[in-house]
Amino acid sequence: MSKKYFVPLIGFGALVALLLFGLSNDPKLIPSPFIGQPAPEFKLPKMYKPDETISVSDMKGEVWVLNLWASWCVSCRAEHKVLSRLIAEKKVPTVGLNYKDYGTEDYGDDALQWLATLGNPYTAVAVDTKGMAGIDWGVVGVPETFVIDKKGIVRYKFTGPVYPDAVDDILIPLIDKLRAEAG
Repeated sequence: MSKKYFVPLIGFGALVALLLFGLSNDPKLIPSPFIGQPAPEFKLPKMYKPDETISVSDMKGEVWVLNLWASWCVSCRAEHKVLSRLIAEKKVPTVGLNYKDYGTEDYGDDALQWLATLGNPYTAVAVDTKGMAGIDWGVVGVPETFVIDKKGIVRYKFTGPVYPDAVDDILIPLIDKLRAEAG
């Protein structure tokens, strides 16, 4: 057989291998450079008390969750009930980071109405109108959910809407494990 037939055959084989590799990966498991690193600091106004702030350092000493969401995000609406169940069941402090909901420094009504309608499960709601904190956290889109340990280290990132199996199989066991660790 001539060499001219092997080149396309090798190219086709490489393409098939690449496609199989891509299909075997979970698209929810987007690697994050923050896993195992200190949580990026932010100091943002609280939604209901804009003269007060919430920061990462306020949460040190606790296992906590950071959930980035927006009222314009359809997936955020879909995950809200599931996330609310996690927060209620595990009594895990959770900061909701409202991401780019207003577009200006003024507080708008959309996010407030969204929480009034769906319920507010969060310990505190931080307002990131310009999206700068989201950039610091490496957000690719909302919703995104992070689990941070007692020392302020990011231990897990969930990209996309949290679904019931992820709560039961990933988040609850991880939160329990981190709570059992020394602070």
